[in-house]
Amino acid sequence: MKKILVSSMVVGLVATTLSAEPLQTHTELGYIETQGNTKTKTFNLDATAQKAFDKSEVKVKLNAQYAEDDSIEIKNQYLIELNYNYFMTERFFINYLVGYKEDKFSSFEYQFYTGPALGYKAVVSDLQNLTLEAGVLYSKDKYNDVAGTTEDYTSYRAKGLYDYKLAENTKFTEEASIKGQLDDTDNYFAYSKTAVVSKISDVFSAGVSYKVDYTHLPLPGKKKIDTTFMLNLIIDY
Repeated sequence: MKKILVSSMVVGLVATTLSAEPLQTHTELGYIETQGNTKTKTFNLDATAQKAFDKSEVKVKLNAQYAEDDSIEIKNQYLIELNYNYFMTERFFINYLVGYKEDKFSSFEYQFYTGPALGYKAVVSDLQNLTLEAGVLYSKDKYNDVAGTTEDYTSYRAKGLYDYKLAENTKFTEEASIKGQLDDTDNYFAYSKTAVVSKISDVFSAGVSYKVDYTHLPLPGKKKIDTTFMLNLIIDY
């Protein structure tokens, strides 16, 4: 939990030190606690802070999940990404990404990746939007095995962001990405987040989402797919 709080502070610090266009933040919060015959705690946070200035745009993203069952930790995962975009035209941009992920109960103690990409806003309208990105990264993975095996390699990443206006105050969103090792096609990872968000007010929304986190080559005894279903309060400011 301390790492989650520190990362949240980093998101706020990076965002507030930039000037020019207004800061845009998006925060999804979920928390459940039970007492009595069952004693559980579940917490999830999806947060982004985005700021544009001149032809540039900086975006910080934080995803975190934590859970306990009868005071025993059963989930501890967080991911933080920093994106810098420079727009060559209104739709075409150059991106640089730095990402770091920890997942205590997965095959990896941590995964680090960084590198450039090209992006294009393929569809821009009041009804729907589609943004595509593709790039080459340096990746470093530390496995959760006894030996603490570490591998570094050149990888690729392709990503798509899509949203569609279902009704006046409701929209469908999809984020999907795949990242893999260039010289080993079996070593790849896929991620998807599908959501429906409904506006309650100018600031608050309610959302339902489904995440899929896929690892093609997990360690023995670990599963390939982690899924998360969430009902969240969303704050846009």
